[in-house]
Amino acid sequence: MAVDPARPFTPVNIALLTVSDSRTLADDTSGDILAQRISDSGHNLIARKIERDDADRIAAQLNDWIDHADVDVIVTTGGTGLTGRDVTPEALDLVKEKDIPGFGELFRWISYRSIGTSTVQSRACAIVARGTYVFALPGSNGAVKDGWDGILAEQLDSRNRPCNFVQLLPRLQER
Repeated sequence: MAVDPARPFTPVNIALLTVSDSRTLADDTSGDILAQRISDSGHNLIARKIERDDADRIAAQLNDWIDHADVDVIVTTGGTGLTGRDVTPEALDLVKEKDIPGFGELFRWISYRSIGTSTVQSRACAIVARGTYVFALPGSNGAVKDGWDGILAEQLDSRNRPCNFVQLLPRLQER
């Protein structure tokens, strides 16, 4: 990361959604890891929920947060695999305006170093929806660490050069 100390740090407001039929807040370890990293990075965790593996319910929660002016970023964990219950990317398709294809590509490249070719089973992805970033990470502890530490920590730091997601926030709804 090329942090420019002359640039001010701008914290962003982040909502965290765990997608799971079996986890609760008491045993959501990947959500706990993300919540801690969000806080440690100086950002604001303004909401955290668990939603079951149902594309319509996930999309409804995403839309609720997207429509709140105080949510800049949504990070989801879980539901990005290949099984019949994994529907997080389909939920993102229901709300998206634009894909961010480089996010999933870079995630799989980073993940390859940890889990080898098993990374091809990941459908990690990202979108922009009505001025809000939405990043979908797999639900494993290793995957959320790879996604946050390898991509989001840098791209959500307004001091990151040559560019970052934060500096684009005010322009996401330009027409």
